[in-house]
Parts: sequence; structure tokens; C-alpha cells
Amino acid sequence: MPLSSVSSLVLRHHSPRSLPPTSNRPPPHLGLLLPPFARSRAFDCQQLAAAATDDMAAAAAAAASPPTLLEHMGQAGGAADLTVLVAHIQSACKRIAALVASPGNAELSRAKAAGGAGVAAGRDAPKPLDELSNDIILSSLKSSGKVAVLASEENDLPIWITDDGPYVVVTDPLDGSRNIEVSIPTGTIFGIYNRLVELDHLPLEERAQLNSLQSGTHLVAAGYVLYSSATILCISFGAGTHAFTLDWSTGEFILTHPSLQIPPRGQIYSVNDARYFDWPEGLRKYIDTIRQGKGQHPKKYSARYVCSLVADFHRTLIYGGVAMNPRDHLRLVYEANPLSFLAEQAGGRGSDGKNRILSIQPVKLHQRLPLFLGSTEDMLELESYGDVQQKVNPGYEV
Repeated sequence: MPLSSVSSLVLRHHSPRSLPPTSNRPPPHLGLLLPPFARSRAFDCQQLAAAATDDMAAAAAAAASPPTLLEHMGQAGGAADLTVLVAHIQSACKRIAALVASPGNAELSRAKAAGGAGVAAGRDAPKPLDELSNDIILSSLKSSGKVAVLASEENDLPIWITDDGPYVVVTDPLDGSRNIEVSIPTGTIFGIYNRLVELDHLPLEERAQLNSLQSGTHLVAAGYVLYSSATILCISFGAGTHAFTLDWSTGEFILTHPSLQIPPRGQIYSVNDARYFDWPEGLRKYIDTIRQGKGQHPKKYSARYVCSLVADFHRTLIYGGVAMNPRDHLRLVYEANPLSFLAEQAGGRGSDGKNRILSIQPVKLHQRLPLFLGSTEDMLELESYGDVQQKVNPGYEV
């Protein structure tokens, strides 16, 4: 190439017109014309500007990223004691999530539970994974220093933890544990009440019992943790229902489903319809009607049943419809009340087929009842059939 052509290219390359019209930065080669002290200051300014830009980018990313569970509580002005308690509950549930995913749990789930005597009426026979999960939760609640009483499906009687604790916790530590061996989802259910200080003068056992038998209308918070393809913690503090997904890389529950609203009507029913011929006429008629698309909703309903209460309820919460167990099987205190609280906070309903669950006053710790949860329109249609509670139990367990 002739020298004149090369010169022309060089001139065009360094021409001011070659800079982007919006740029006000001096060409880099001009810095070489500055004295040394000025070049140093220019470099410092560039470094400071770059650092400020990085800080702004990091702040913007943090502002755009969804909050963790504890950050969400802080933003909502949650009570400090309640935040500490929830932090310990989520910590326990992370350990249970790791436990149910462990290679050793299959052998543990096949192991025989020690003994069988001393199981209170209304309680299922204890299983090793249930008991281990219960121990994990009890240990975490003790460490929190915020819990006076724990009432668990795994204990015949409530456990008094400390006189100073402001809260009462009720829980089913590991719902659906019979499914562990075949990797079907399981869950933890919990409810939180204020300790009734007006009962502090009573004997310890009576005080613990009465604190645990509060109606669901007095719940301060309730939630469940679903152990499945993802570990999801769904919780309400009485101002909406929110779901958080565990990020295993950080160990934090991240808000993924803010202000969940169950659809007013779904197209799914969830029940073990192998029991169809044991059902009362009203329930059979309701199921027959919606399956044929002849109910208040013109489309045919589909059946989805996992036989894991938390999993069936979680799907219903997301997609709508109704999840049910029509016989006296599920526990009012630590299953029906917390899930009904979540359903109502998401715009749905919880019922025993006749009455609002949260309005039922518990009389026994392990009290059982029918449970229907779901979309408001589906629930009202179901209840309109009247006779939906199964009173016949030929002896099956599931």
C-alpha cells in the first residue's frame, strides 16, 4: 500500500470525527501530553469513577433482586421476636430438607419405630423420620428462646419449653413421611400463636394444654414447607400469603411468589376417590357432577391426588380447585388450622364441609376432622351439596 494511503488511514483513525458523537472523553493519547502529576490525578479520578459505577451497579442489582424471607419480614415491619422465631423455624426446615433428600433416609424409613405403646388417641404410630424431624424442630425452637410451648403431632402432650417465650408453636414436623421411600413430596406444617399470659397462674400441664388449644382465629402466623423438586416455604403473617424458594447456593429462602391469590375457581379436585363407595351421597353427587362438566363451571374437572397433604394443598393454592379428605382423619390443631389460615389469606376457604375451620374451638390436641380447602367458588359449590362428610371408616389408614 502506498505511504500516502497509510497516512490517510491513520489520519482518519485519529480524527475527532471518529469518536462517537455523544462521547466527551478526551482521546486516550492526549493523556500522554499531561505532566506526570496530572496523569496520576487523572488515573485516580478514573479509578474512583469506575468504583462508583460498580457500587451503583451492585446497589441496583440488590434493589432489583427479590428479598429473602427475613428481609421480607424486616420490610414489613415484623416484630423482632417473631423474626427470630421464624429464622429458627426456617433453619430447622433446611435441615429437614437435607434429611429427606439424604441417601440414608430410605433405610431409616424402613426401620421399625421403637415401641408403639403410649401413643395417644388420635395420633399415628411414630416413624423414625417423623421423630427425627420433630427433634430437629424442638431443638431449634429451644435455641430461639422465643417459644413457651410446642404442640406436635409426634408428642402425646404439649411440651413446655420456657416461661419467658412469647409464642406457642403447633406443628406436624413431617407430613407424608410414608411417601419418602418412593420420593413423593413431603412437608412440614406449622402455626404460631401468642402465649396466653392470663393462664400463667395455672399448673404447668394445664397451662401448656390450653395455650395449644387456641382457635385458628388467633393465629399470628402459619406456614408450610414443601420438600419436592424445590424446597418452598409458604407463610402468612395475617396480611397475605407469600411463598419463598430455597436457594441452595446461598442457603436463603428467596421470595418467588409474593401475595399469592388462589384463583376464585379451579378445574381440579384432589381426593382419594378409591373411597368413592364409602362417601355420603352428597359428596358422590358433587364429584360426579364436576367430572362430567355439569356443575356451576361448564368444564370437566380433572383429578390430581398425591396423598401428601402439603403437596396437594400447594398445587390447589397455585392452580385453584379443591383439595379434600372427607373423613375424620386430619388434625385440627396442627394441620387444618394452619392450612386454612393460609387459604383464607390467599382468598380461599377452609371448611370441614359445614363450618369454617378457623372458627372451630379445639377440645383435644390430636382432634381429627374432615378437611376441605380451596377456591371460594368451588368450596361454596361443594358445601351446597350438604352431605359431604364421610362418617364411615372401614379401617383404612390413608
